[in-house]
Amino acid sequence: MKAHDRTDAVSALAELGHIKLGETDLDGVLHRVADLAVRTLPGAVQASITLSRDQGAHTGAAALLLDRWQYDRDTGPSLEAARTGSTVEVPDAAADGRWDDWGAEAARAGMSGALAVHLPIRDGVNGALTVYGSGLSGAGMPELARSFARYAAVALANAHLYDTTAGLARQMQAAMESRAVIEQAKGIIMGERRCSPDEAFAILTRVSQDSNRKLRDVASALVERTQRG
Repeated sequence: MKAHDRTDAVSALAELGHIKLGETDLDGVLHRVADLAVRTLPGAVQASITLSRDQGAHTGAAALLLDRWQYDRDTGPSLEAARTGSTVEVPDAAADGRWDDWGAEAARAGMSGALAVHLPIRDGVNGALTVYGSGLSGAGMPELARSFARYAAVALANAHLYDTTAGLARQMQAAMESRAVIEQAKGIIMGERRCSPDEAFAILTRVSQDSNRKLRDVASALVERTQRG
């Protein structure tokens, strides 16, 4: 990436603050932060963000490969930074024998060095920002990366909370819809069989178990069939 393509630190922090959560999801925020890290931190050519085994972001194939390598072996600079809250420097990947020779794998992927910094997202959720490239360990780079990570963590914490809240809202909506359709089905059965609410629910439950279908699906099918006449 050319020098004039890079984003200065002030612009980077401003961009982090302008992320609109209603216009993207957590995955989108992760990718924007990873891309911004590459554009902001001198010497960085690729970056990755690690939150968990199944949630993160990458700006290139090598970053994705090296993160998967760490997940498969449960060791590596990104995981160490996430778990310990530390900054992990890898100035010369080819000569670094830590983490089951992760450095050799990084060198084979074309990454001469790496820098992993902790991302304190929120209670119970830790992560790491890892940048790959050269010259990442000198001239104040670790402190610059930590400063970027602190601001990025605020954006990611907000995105994580928004994503969690939205997910709970969707679950509650689905539960309410399920309850409504089950109550409709119970009413249909009560009308047809002249039985009590408990007996109608027992009938629905038995059909669900016998047909190996979810109770909501059984209820929905009954309501739809009745509405068709």
